[in-house]
Amino acid sequence: MASPTPLSRLFTVLLTGVLAGLVLAVAVLPVNLVFGFAAQAALGNYAALPDALRTPATPQRSYLYANDGKTLITTFYDVNRTDVPLAEIAPVMRQAIVAAEDRRFYHHGGVDLRGMARALVSNATSGTEQGGSTLTMQYVRNVLKTDPNRTAEERAAATAPTVGRKIQEIRYANALEQRLGKDEILNRYLNIAYFGSGAYGIAAASQRYFSKAPADLTLAEAALLAGLVQAPEAYSPIDGDADAALTRRAYVLDAMVATGAITAEQATRAKAEKLKLDPSDQANGCAATASSRDGWGFFCDYLRRWWLEQPAFGDTVAEREQALRRGGYSVVTTLDPQLQKTAQQQATGIYGYDNKRAVPIAAVEPGTGRILAMAVNRHYSLDDNPDGQVNYPNTVNPLISGGGGVAGYQAGSTFKLFTMLAALESGRTLSTGFDAPTRLPTRYAAGTDDSSCNGQWCPANANPQWMNGYRMMWDGFGRSVNTYFVWLAEQVGQDKVVEMAQRLGITFRAEADARFAQDNAANWGAFTLGVSATTPLDLANAYATVAAEGTYCAPLPVVSVTAPDGQRVPVGDPSCRQVLDPDVARAATDAARCPVGQQSAFGQCNGGTATAVNRILEGRPVAGKTGSSERAATETFVGFTPQVAVAGIAANPDDPTDLVGSAVQARVIEAVARIIGTAIDGEPAESFTAPSRALVGDPRRPVERRPIERAPSTAPRSPDTAPRSPDPESDLPRWLQGRG
Repeated sequence: MASPTPLSRLFTVLLTGVLAGLVLAVAVLPVNLVFGFAAQAALGNYAALPDALRTPATPQRSYLYANDGKTLITTFYDVNRTDVPLAEIAPVMRQAIVAAEDRRFYHHGGVDLRGMARALVSNATSGTEQGGSTLTMQYVRNVLKTDPNRTAEERAAATAPTVGRKIQEIRYANALEQRLGKDEILNRYLNIAYFGSGAYGIAAASQRYFSKAPADLTLAEAALLAGLVQAPEAYSPIDGDADAALTRRAYVLDAMVATGAITAEQATRAKAEKLKLDPSDQANGCAATASSRDGWGFFCDYLRRWWLEQPAFGDTVAEREQALRRGGYSVVTTLDPQLQKTAQQQATGIYGYDNKRAVPIAAVEPGTGRILAMAVNRHYSLDDNPDGQVNYPNTVNPLISGGGGVAGYQAGSTFKLFTMLAALESGRTLSTGFDAPTRLPTRYAAGTDDSSCNGQWCPANANPQWMNGYRMMWDGFGRSVNTYFVWLAEQVGQDKVVEMAQRLGITFRAEADARFAQDNAANWGAFTLGVSATTPLDLANAYATVAAEGTYCAPLPVVSVTAPDGQRVPVGDPSCRQVLDPDVARAATDAARCPVGQQSAFGQCNGGTATAVNRILEGRPVAGKTGSSERAATETFVGFTPQVAVAGIAANPDDPTDLVGSAVQARVIEAVARIIGTAIDGEPAESFTAPSRALVGDPRRPVERRPIERAPSTAPRSPDTAPRSPDPESDLPRWLQGRG
């Protein structure tokens, strides 16, 4: 840009002098006459002011709290600010900002003609830069340059060095002064002014510099903050020049003496105080959750992705993101701090943060879908990992909920629940019996390995001595008999089983799974053995649907969302629908008492794969199911009561060929049981409702009221493991290979 010529500089000086003369001339007019003219020009235009000036819409932080409404999870912001009422700002802070920026604030009508004249003359004659803007004019400028509803060009124009902009600022300021009281304008100014180091507004500034509320600021602290407004980045004692900040503080204290706000003695004592900063970083986003609350970041990430899908926060994803970061919402989430703590302890108790294997865990409230806990032995962090450790100990991948490229993990025989539900819905009863063999030839083609019987897929029971024989739904589920449930799925129709899983919220995130579900569900033979990838959150919510007697509720991460004006946003209510006949759900629950070592209402349980649960919960009503995938590549357990459903899966998220081994199953079972214990601790015991006789049927064998039998600990393979997969080189699709 070319430098100004001597002629242009002369013209500027002359023009400034003329403007100064005009201002001085106006300044000597009677005050009433001046404001009579001003009122004619501006007062009638109040209704035409930009919306942001009449109804402030300045960017504010959004706060995320746990379900107690007090425990802060994190905040989201582009601009770090939060509005506070004037009554919550220390009087010395109000006095300091007036003394520092506009001593005649309470004596002018928005435009200080004397101050403007003085500034114009000084700028034209001495070459020094003085401000002639009142607090009201500064407020106008700050609002217009930060209004999220204006374009970038419009925001830039709010600070353009033009006569037109200045005249507009004067008119707007005068219009505001005619309608608003001085305290209201001062309050608005203090809530939008920039104090440096990323802090907008006095609430953010007092926290950023002194880790306290603005009501608790001392005289010295208030004077320091007031002094920052003139040059926030230069004077900031955190990011700028601490000595300059102290010099500016002394200036403000002297100004407060001049206005009569404080005495000279008070100013002297405050000047003598050493700079005592207690800075605090303001958490921003999910990665800013405290290191001691690792699982909170994964929950926060789920909430953010949920938020971006809600039309209540904008028509587009970009608008919803802006609403979260600039809208000043107060969000009470569903996260239970105590349950989350237990879940995180249990997850890290199985595998440490530096273990390549993981135990993602989710807890859901039946009947609402509210997510109570999300834990995994990972730090939610963007920090680098050691060489060779791609996603541990640090990752932001949604290992618990899935999405973003995470399809999930095979959950083994936990999927037998969907077969049982489909069978019960089709009119079969819990007494539906089948003499389960060691191996079961099916109509599905297979390769030539040991899962094949003359070319047909032939799944096997992992422990024939314990599993084979006449089984009904109770002991078939309790002992996790593969051949019983593959047979049952064939009777019902595999497509009905797949549809049931989807109805209860199982999402097929893996492309191959989604393709089979859509195009070939009727031939997905091994589906009941849990070959489809799923996540702990989907699985917990599916079982929660059964716990809620067939009421499915979409997973929900919030209890309430409140806008800055105190209005509730209608997004916190559960979204539920009845997807199962309650009697069908009760019947499935009755059978699900068997795996955990409890007895059904009809005395048909005679063995379980997770009997430790009953001992851990000391007989409190509970149900659930274990699941082991092929060769114990993953180990899963889902447990539920009427109050909570919890699912945990041990897996290697980055390498499905890394087998976790069957030994970890007992630890996953215990972990889930301990989490359930925390959830129901102190709560009254709630019993499950028994199903009607119509769904019980007439068992062929006599009721055997014998002690509950545990799965043999010496079994060569996990009791509910699916048959071994064919040769890895096989190009047969997974549903034919029969991985469980």
